[in-house]
Amino acid sequence: MHFVGLDLAWGEKKPSGLAVLDDAGRLVHLSAVGDDAAILDALRPWDAGPCLVAIDAPLVVTNPTGNRPAEKALNRDFARFDAGAHPTNTGKPEFAAQPRGARVAALLDLDLDPGSSAARRAVEVYPHAASVALFRLGRTLKYKNKPGRALPHLQAQLLRLTALLESLADAEVPLDLTAPVWRELVRSVEAATRKSQLRVAEDQVDAVLCAYVAMLAHHRPDEMTTYGDARSGCIVTPRLPDGHEPTPREPVPEVPTAEVAPPTLSTPREQTGPVHRAVQEYAAVQPRLAAVTTDLVETLTTLLDDAGINYLSIDGRAKSVASFATKATRETDGHAVFTDPLRQITDQIGLRIITYVHSDVAAVADLLADQLTVLDDRDMGEETASEGRFGYASRHLLVTHPSLEGRSAQVQVRTVLQHAWAEFEHDIRYKGTVPEAHASDLDRRFTLAAGLLELADREFSTIRDRLRAGMAAEHPDVDPRDPRLSAQELAAFLATQYSDAGWSRTDHYAWVSGLLLELGITSLEELRGLLVSVDSDAVNLRMDYRYPPGAVRRLDDALLAVFEQRYVELHGNAHRQPLLQARLERLRTPPG
Repeated sequence: MHFVGLDLAWGEKKPSGLAVLDDAGRLVHLSAVGDDAAILDALRPWDAGPCLVAIDAPLVVTNPTGNRPAEKALNRDFARFDAGAHPTNTGKPEFAAQPRGARVAALLDLDLDPGSSAARRAVEVYPHAASVALFRLGRTLKYKNKPGRALPHLQAQLLRLTALLESLADAEVPLDLTAPVWRELVRSVEAATRKSQLRVAEDQVDAVLCAYVAMLAHHRPDEMTTYGDARSGCIVTPRLPDGHEPTPREPVPEVPTAEVAPPTLSTPREQTGPVHRAVQEYAAVQPRLAAVTTDLVETLTTLLDDAGINYLSIDGRAKSVASFATKATRETDGHAVFTDPLRQITDQIGLRIITYVHSDVAAVADLLADQLTVLDDRDMGEETASEGRFGYASRHLLVTHPSLEGRSAQVQVRTVLQHAWAEFEHDIRYKGTVPEAHASDLDRRFTLAAGLLELADREFSTIRDRLRAGMAAEHPDVDPRDPRLSAQELAAFLATQYSDAGWSRTDHYAWVSGLLLELGITSLEELRGLLVSVDSDAVNLRMDYRYPPGAVRRLDDALLAVFEQRYVELHGNAHRQPLLQARLERLRTPPG
C-alpha cells in the first residue's frame, strides 16, 4: 500500500508537489512536477497496486456560486485558526468543467467516494487545517507568500513546518523522513535567497503533509473528520482536538523597503507611523475580506430564508482600500481619531438587510442574536427619539462569526422607508452639496420627511396586518391548467391557518407550492386535511422559535413533521438538506 500526497496546482503551468510514502511511512519519492503527464510519469513506479492519494485541490464541484458545503462546514471549525478554505464553485473558470483534481484521479483510476473501500481511491485534503489539528497550532503557519510577508519570516515558518513533520517520527502512526531527498529539500529552504525558491519547496512540503494525512485516513479513520458529502464534494482532515482554541493573532513582520516599495500616499504625514502600516496591511487582506463578505451574505440569506422572515434584500461589501485609508487618517482638533485603525474601524465588512416593515427589523435582529455572536446592538432610531428628534433610524449590530476569521462585521437592519431616507440624506447632506444659505431650511425639511416616514412605516404595518386578517375572505384567480396551488391562493390560506405568523417572502409561497406538488397535494382541501393531523403546539415547542417565523416556515415545519425523511429528500429541497435534517432531529427529540 502506498500513500500519495499531491499538492496540486489548479493550472498546469505552475508546479505541483508530489510525495509518496510506503506502508511503513517511509518517504520513497518527493518532487515538483508540472502537467498531468508529468504526474503520471512520476507515479509510474507506485501506481500499479493499492494506493490512497490525498489531493490538495477540489475534486468535486457542483455549486454555481459561493462555497461548497464541505468548505462551509470546515470553515466553521477552522476559520478562527486562519485555516478557512477559499470558495470553490463552477462560476470560476478552472471549475466550470471537470476540476483538474478529478481529471488526474480519473487518469489514475481512483475512486472519489471517501466512504469507499476500493483498493485505489482519492480524497481531497487541506494542509492548513491538517497542520492545525495535527500539531495543535494556535494559528496556521504563515509560510505562503502574500503581500507584506518578508523572506526571513516565510523561511522561518516553512522550516518550522518541516521540523513539525520530522517530529512525527515518534507518533503512533510514524512518518520517516530520513530519506536524502528530504534533507536536500530542507537545506534548500535554509539556503533560499528568493521567495521563488521557497515556493517550489513549500509545494513539496505540503505534499508530504498530504501523504501523511492519507496514511492517517487509512490507519486511523476514527480520528478523521469528513466535511461535506460525495455528491457535493468532501474534505478529509484530522479531527480538531476537543477544546482547542486559537491563539491571539501575531503581527507579521513587514517586507523591507528594498524588497517591496510601499505605495505612495498623499501627504508626508500619512507615509509614516501606524496609519500607513494599517493601510498597507488592510490592502493585503482586502481581497480576502471581499470573499469572506460574499460568504457571509450567503450565510445570512440562508438563515433568514430558513427562519421564514420576510425581507427585501441582503447585500454586503468589504470596505475599499481607499475608503479605509480615508477613514483611518481622520483627525479631530489635530489628533488622530483612530490610534489603531485595524482594530478600531469596525465596518471593514458591512452588510445591510432591508425589510418591509419595522416589526421585521426586530425579528431579524433577534435571529442574528440567536445565530451569531453579537458584540454590540444599537437602535439608532430609539437613540434619535430619546433626544426628542426625528432623523436617522436603523438597527446597527456588530457581529462576529467563524467565517469572519477573528474579525467583526457591521450589519445594518432597516425598513425600505428608513433606507430611502438614509441614502438620500447621505447623498445630499454629507457630500457637501447643500448651500450654506439653505442649510437650516433643508434641515427642517429632512426632519419633517423623517417624521412622515416614521408615520408611513407604522401605517404600512397596519395595512399589512389588516390585509393579512382579511385574506381568508378573498378568492384569488386560479389558472385551471396549473396543477399547483397558486402563490396568492396559498398565501390567503396560510394567513388563516397561521394567523399569528407573519407574511413570508413572495417567492417563498411559489416555492413551497412546488414542494406540495411533489408531495401530490394540489388542493387546499387536501392541505387542510393534512394539517389537521399536525400537533402545531408540539411542533412549536420542539422548534422553540426565537423569532416570529413566517407562514411558509410554519407550513415547512408541519410538512417536515408529517413526511419526515421523504420531505427532506424532495427535489426542491436539495439545496438545504443539511438544514432540514437538523430540524428533523429537533422534531424527533422530546423537549427537555
